[in-house]
Amino acid sequence: MARVRIVAKKNGPYLLEVDGKVQTALCRCGHSNNKPYCDGTHARVGFQADEKVAFEAEF
Repeated sequence: MARVRIVAKKNGPYLLEVDGKVQTALCRCGHSNNKPYCDGTHARVGFQADEKVAFEAEF
């Protein structure tokens, strides 16, 4: 079974992990020019938010 997690990184994007490996980073700040994917703009605009696990499941 695959272990899937979505982790909200502190002051950064949502990371989609499958079996412990990051598959993609999704924009959480709303400023990416490549939505829904993170392009690093959060660092430039000073986005701030806590780190937490948003979703975790096994399939």
